[in-house]
Amino acid sequence: MDRRDLLRGGALAGAVTLATPAIAQNKRVLKLVGTFPRGFPGVGQAAERLAGRITEMTGGELDIQYFGGGELVPPFGVNDAVGTGVADLGHTAPYFAASKIRATMYFTAMPYGLSQSELSGWIQHGGGQALWDEIYAPFNLKPFPCGGSMAQAGGWFKKPINSLDDLQGLKMRIAGLGGAVMQKIGVSTVNLPPPEIFPALQSGVVDAAEFVGPWNDLALGLGKVAPHYYMPSPHEPGALLECIVNLEVWNSLSPAHQAIIRSASLAQAEETTAAFAYNNAVVLDQMIKAGTIPSPFPPDVVAAMGVAAKEVIEAYPKGDPASEKIHAAYFDYVRKCAVCGKYLEGRMYADRAAVWGV
Repeated sequence: MDRRDLLRGGALAGAVTLATPAIAQNKRVLKLVGTFPRGFPGVGQAAERLAGRITEMTGGELDIQYFGGGELVPPFGVNDAVGTGVADLGHTAPYFAASKIRATMYFTAMPYGLSQSELSGWIQHGGGQALWDEIYAPFNLKPFPCGGSMAQAGGWFKKPINSLDDLQGLKMRIAGLGGAVMQKIGVSTVNLPPPEIFPALQSGVVDAAEFVGPWNDLALGLGKVAPHYYMPSPHEPGALLECIVNLEVWNSLSPAHQAIIRSASLAQAEETTAAFAYNNAVVLDQMIKAGTIPSPFPPDVVAAMGVAAKEVIEAYPKGDPASEKIHAAYFDYVRKCAVCGKYLEGRMYADRAAVWGV
């Protein structure tokens, strides 16, 4: 080998040596924390898939490390953890932070409010995203919609509910403003993270519990200790899940990586909502064939819920500037959707049921 060959070989080796650290420097490890248990159907699986989706779409340049509910931070502490930088990203339901960010309720579920698809429409096309960004910015958060659980069930009860009197003094696990509605009609309520719901119901800490719907409720085993299942419920007509990013982390990302996180969240939203639509139908069919037939709440309970819900909804925004700003826009759209639903989906569902005799 002459000197020129040796120099060429040395130059090539040097190029390879220099390139390797450059590739390593492009990789950034970020932590994503979730509210729901690792692997739990729908909500827990969605958080893990979101982490994998972002990692894959960035070619590993963003390596998202996932921690399920309770693994790194408390299940209801996701927003705080992401805002303070304990974690970089989060997957949760916005209303779990309502004690600090009151207006998050409008971006999760309001009694007699927007359905899953209607809520997505408002956020993506009706100015909801801009309002959401505005209320989260002071808490160092950037939010994105990340799917939802569709219309939720009313809950599992140890004893049958034949009238409004049967609810008086009853202890119930229920989340969101549904809890405030149930309190107004005589129920004592508490919110518990998913792993604590079954033990509380089994031990008698609560007499009834709502979680999500057939798919998730069956996974928790709620019907084993509370055989009376009621649906529908007005409290969560379409509960939204969110992907949140620490705002400083978000601002430090390249435009390409920001676009990927936004797109990954929307892709995960579609997958999660589709999973709930499919699995709720399949699981409910299995439950009915096995003898668990859901009941509607009695007429006097339904009427009382309606009156209580209007009182709760009208009082909710008062004293909170962000909620007061959002409230009118949200419920103006609710009324438009109610009219549209009356003439389209409502009649379509009734006509379809008549055709198939169900």
